Parts: sequence; C-alpha cells; structure tokens
Amino acid sequence: MAVDTQTESVIGSVLECVGNTPAVAMNRLFPQSDVEVIAKLELMNPGGSMKDRSARHIVESGLRNGSIKHGTHLVESSSGNFGIALAIAARIHGLRFTCVLDPKAVPANVAILRHLGAEVEMVDQPDETGGYLHTRILRVQEIVANSPGAIWINQYANDRNWQAHYYGTGDELSRQLDGPPTYLFGAVSTTGSLLGCSRRLREDFPEMRVVAVDAVGSVIFGGPPGQRDVPGIGASRVPELFSPDEIDEVVHVNDFEAAVGCRELLATEGIFAGGSTGAVVAAVQRTLPRLPRPCRVVAVFPDRGDRYLDLIYDDDWFDAARRRCSN
Repeated sequence: MAVDTQTESVIGSVLECVGNTPAVAMNRLFPQSDVEVIAKLELMNPGGSMKDRSARHIVESGLRNGSIKHGTHLVESSSGNFGIALAIAARIHGLRFTCVLDPKAVPANVAILRHLGAEVEMVDQPDETGGYLHTRILRVQEIVANSPGAIWINQYANDRNWQAHYYGTGDELSRQLDGPPTYLFGAVSTTGSLLGCSRRLREDFPEMRVVAVDAVGSVIFGGPPGQRDVPGIGASRVPELFSPDEIDEVVHVNDFEAAVGCRELLATEGIFAGGSTGAVVAAVQRTLPRLPRPCRVVAVFPDRGDRYLDLIYDDDWFDAARRRCSN
C-alpha cells in the first residue's frame, strides 16, 4: 500500500483555523431535480459560528494598524457567538475582554465565555422595545467611559465586520461554486455577513438575488418589535451597517419555524445546527416553491447546535414555541 507522505503544515494558533469552510450540497433535504441548494458550513469554524471571521478580522486588523494595542480592553455587547469569537481572539492575543449579555443568553455560551477568561456583565432591565439590546449598549458605553484604554468593538457599525465576509466567506464561495448562484440566503442581525458575502459574490455573479432571513419580532426591516427567544438572529435596532438597497427580499421566520428547520436538517443531512441556521433552512423551504426553475440557491449556515440543547433541541421548549408561535 502506498503511503501518503504529504502532511499538513503546523499552524500557529486556533485563530488560523478560521475560514476555509466547506460548501455542501443539500440533496437530501432538497431532493428536487431542478433545484440545487448549497450550504456554506460556517458552523464548522473553530468557535462554532461565522462570527469567528468577524472577530479575527476586527482584532487582527486593529493590531496591525495600532487601533488595538497590547493592553487594550475590548468591550462588546453580544448574544453569545460573537462574544465567544472575540473571547478566543482576545485570549490568543493577550487582550482583556468584557462581554455584555442579557438573560436570554444561552447558559452554555456564558459558561464558555467565562472559561475563555472573558469578564461577563449581565444586564437585566428590558429596553423600550421589550428586548435588551439598547440596555446592553448603554452598559457597554458605561464600561468604556470608566475604563481607560477600553474600546467598543461595535459589530453593528464596524466596517471590518462586513469586510471579514467580503474577503473571507464571499471570496471562498466565489471559488467554490462551479457556476452562478441564482439566490443567496443569509441570516441577519448586524447584516455584516450577508452584505459582505453578497458584495463579493455580485462581483462575479451580478444577476444573483439576495434574500435576508430575519426573525419575527426583529425591527431591522421596519417591523414591530416582538418576543424572540432564539438568539443570534434579528435585532431590536437598525444596524448602522444596514444597506436595504443591496437586499432584494426579506423572509421573516419565527422561533418555532427555526426550530423545525434545525430538526429537519439534522434528520436529513446529519448537520447539527443552531437557531440562525434553522431559520435559513425554513426560509429556503418557504421560498423555494415560487422560485423560477432551474435554480441554484446558496445558503449560509451560521452556527452549530450544541449550545441550543436547552432551546431548539429541548422538547418542552419546542412544544411551548409551537403554541406561542401559532397564536
């Protein structure tokens, strides 16, 4: 038997494992002969989500240009995934990091943040929309004002957020695809990932249409605020990065639909995904019947499922979400 003498080179840190995620055909979940659905598995980043790209790019770009220095105290509001990604980057580069969360944060995320050495600040007062985002941001601003050397990452307004996906996710997809996609589906919260991907892909495939997947109860596209229990998708304020003219369509998905999407993805494709990914699956399923044929859909799967065992994969939560979302 021939022995393969090729070996992978040893890399310097787990941050260098971010990116180069696979694009996988979803032929079992979407078996129609005139439809091709390709998933970009961002959930395979080392921190478990696409947010690893933003965190790495923001921190390392800042270190290169001097806006982040040794001893800088990073502060950010996060529902979990971006916080974990920043905590990893801060740990690797020896930076202090404070993450401001709220009671809807998944307990596993809070535990991971603390084990990574992040300082966790938990707000408990809802804001005027009934959510916690505005309250979290106020707390971030207080910490920065009272901590010399502290900076607010501000993923909702930081251009390096979308640039991480322009140079990363979108550029990878442009090389992985063997033909033009008809549609790009992506979940939105800061809108950075979808805009970065679409800006890069449209350079090569200008006819591609962009579909944003938002949560029911999110205000990004002007809808009324409402209860949202699945973290990581939607927002209770409009991000500064948001560019509605670059998005062709929005599909709103409720918590129960996202949970069904997760469970169907696991049952058919063996992919253990998180709530934002389930919402993307649900949006593709709902939209597909009215799309022209043949069509090729690229769907970005942002997050993995191990941190959702007490939510989406818990049968009691699932049944309660079914009842709430059917009212």
